[in-house]
Amino acid sequence: MKTILLIEDDADVRENTAEILELANYRVLKAENGRRGVEMARKAQPDLVLCDIMMPELDGYGVLHLLGRDPATAEVPFIFLTAKAERSEVRKGMELGADDYLTKPFDESELLNAIEGRLRRSDLFRKGFDHSLEGLERFMDQARGVDALKDISRDRKLRAVPRKEVLFYEGDELRAVHFVHKGKLRTFRMNKDGKELVTGLYGPGDFMGYMGVLEGGRSSETAEALEDSEVAIIPREDLLALLYRDRDVSIRFIRLLTRDVKDKEARLLEMAYASVRQRVAQALLRLHERFGQEKDAGIGVRISREDLASIVGTATESLIRTLTELKHDGLIESAGRDIQLRDLKGLERLAGG
Repeated sequence: MKTILLIEDDADVRENTAEILELANYRVLKAENGRRGVEMARKAQPDLVLCDIMMPELDGYGVLHLLGRDPATAEVPFIFLTAKAERSEVRKGMELGADDYLTKPFDESELLNAIEGRLRRSDLFRKGFDHSLEGLERFMDQARGVDALKDISRDRKLRAVPRKEVLFYEGDELRAVHFVHKGKLRTFRMNKDGKELVTGLYGPGDFMGYMGVLEGGRSSETAEALEDSEVAIIPREDLLALLYRDRDVSIRFIRLLTRDVKDKEARLLEMAYASVRQRVAQALLRLHERFGQEKDAGIGVRISREDLASIVGTATESLIRTLTELKHDGLIESAGRDIQLRDLKGLERLAGG
């Protein structure tokens, strides 16, 4: 049962609205002013907030501001209840991050339709999308399902990226974000000595290039295919419009950015302090996590020695010697580009030092 927090200072409106919601099988929490509403929201973590604008002690804008600053309540859908005389103030509320508004007096169907729509949308964004092109299409179509986004481009061109082909170079202007449909790709940067530092690994369901788009339109790294791949092209204007106009999409990409930053920090720590054996084990486990496949001989990953060496940050000769040592230790088996991880626990112990 979904929980709705109703913040309304008019007792009659509060009780009548709560009755409608309870008959529709919602659990309703009631607050008579904004300050009390904020306290209840932080304590109860409702699925949706219905809030009047003009209230004593703390108005609706203040409630929205405080809930939006709290990570525990920032994602809760927020619908304003406004009198006709206050409709000119609605724009202010929407700019602050409100999801919708209802003008009083509203009828039962209008209220329930607004709530059901926001709850469905909230569930969609919390779940995200399955890592396929079809899942991305459904996600983006739902994301633009408001009037302000009807005219956004629906361009979803697919680009084939053969193995070793570069998708974009460090310093390139990025006019699109790339969504990996098939294959495996990596990103890397070059130091002043021409040595590659791998900054990321990407597979089906991953976005590439969005950090450059958000940082001003230029790529901070080079992207190259590790095998024959396909990527979907999402125009920069499409992504930016969703980010600027839709709180749910913004939150999702903030999470992606946070994950990327954490991954890069972990990678730098590995490069700084781990031995070659540790880094090889860490790289194999990372590849297994992203691209591993169950095979008859064990859990396998497929990658060239040169590509694996660049991920580890060592010379190809050093990598080959280390793989031979791991093979003698019974941790892996290898044949050509195929590497089977025979002892995951052993590799995890080695990776952890």
